[in-house]
Amino acid sequence: MTAPASSPLPTPRGFPEAELRARTAAAQARMAEAGLEALLLTTEPALRYFTGFLTRFWGSPTRPWFLVIPASGDPVAVIPAIGAHLMGQSWISDVRSWSSPEPGDTGLRLLSDCLVEKAPEGRVGLPSGPETHLRLPLSDWARLRALLPRHHFTDDAEILADLRLLKSPAEVAKIETACAIATRAFDRVPEIAGPGVALDQVFRRFQMLCLEEGADWVPYLAGGAGPGGYGDVISPATPAPLQKGDVLMLDTGLCHDGYFCDFDRNFSVGAPSPETVRAHARLIGAARAGFDLARPGATFADLFGAMNRVLTPGGTTPGRLGHGLGMELTEGPSIVPWEGRDLQPGMVLTLEPLLTLPSGQVMVHEENILITPTGARWLSRPSGPEIALLPVPEAAKAAP
Repeated sequence: MTAPASSPLPTPRGFPEAELRARTAAAQARMAEAGLEALLLTTEPALRYFTGFLTRFWGSPTRPWFLVIPASGDPVAVIPAIGAHLMGQSWISDVRSWSSPEPGDTGLRLLSDCLVEKAPEGRVGLPSGPETHLRLPLSDWARLRALLPRHHFTDDAEILADLRLLKSPAEVAKIETACAIATRAFDRVPEIAGPGVALDQVFRRFQMLCLEEGADWVPYLAGGAGPGGYGDVISPATPAPLQKGDVLMLDTGLCHDGYFCDFDRNFSVGAPSPETVRAHARLIGAARAGFDLARPGATFADLFGAMNRVLTPGGTTPGRLGHGLGMELTEGPSIVPWEGRDLQPGMVLTLEPLLTLPSGQVMVHEENILITPTGARWLSRPSGPEIALLPVPEAAKAAP
């Protein structure tokens, strides 16, 4: 492999304290409207959104982590002792910790005492809508409620989802940096892929390219390869070698400073067939139709319709044609025909048109965009209608 083509864009790491405090104040204003005394947060993106607490230790499911956002004042972190030093470097001054794992103690006593203090009337909201979960054992959830019989746990009135939906300029810069890193890696795919190279080897080497170009890590890489298309876009890579006439697709969600990009690129192994040429151009046309329509006042359903009219004239493309993007690889809302929410400045979205080919294979294309007050802006470098080529060596061209 060659050296990285260029250095990552110079964006500052983390967030200034003022931005994290502003997020907390915005949540507290919404809590007052909803009649909530506290928010109880248990997941990595939720804790990081308010604290800046960035660690890969969430990959271990052993320990629960909690953040309490009171109606006024600063948040309280109730976390295992192993995280106290890192959390202590954040703007959060009230960090309550316990030794974990410890028999009979999963932090619930500390947490219940905190909730009695911060929410004496007992009105506590938890994110409960689509794409949320409660990150603690069901038995611990039952124990917590038993410790707090006078408290009422309810949904968070979509406060967290609404706040996270609109990205700040600093968040957009991190996503755009991730996109630039992935673009440089995609530009180098001809270094690692071609006829006879096993697909699983391409996957491994592409992740290496992403890291060379500046990714912090590559939590997600999917794709496929096959004659004129591929069967799906989620299967693990196999040792099957690439063949002349294959279409190779790589879809990466790499991370830069805790924020994702999420887009793919298609490659033709050797000269593409006319069908492949047409299908790729149609996908690009659909993405550009979505981009042209994406502006404040249009809805997610409108965005779906713009792409669908290119993909399936007179019909409906199954599934969704994109989604939100940011601290997680996929965020809401989905680009589906029934989503009536308006597009707003600050939303970061993927456009993800998909075609089912006559062979039963599929081809998919994906780009990342930002909604601005006047329209959309590309965050990923948009592909042209011509599919990228992976050259076939002369010896392979002559083979029967």
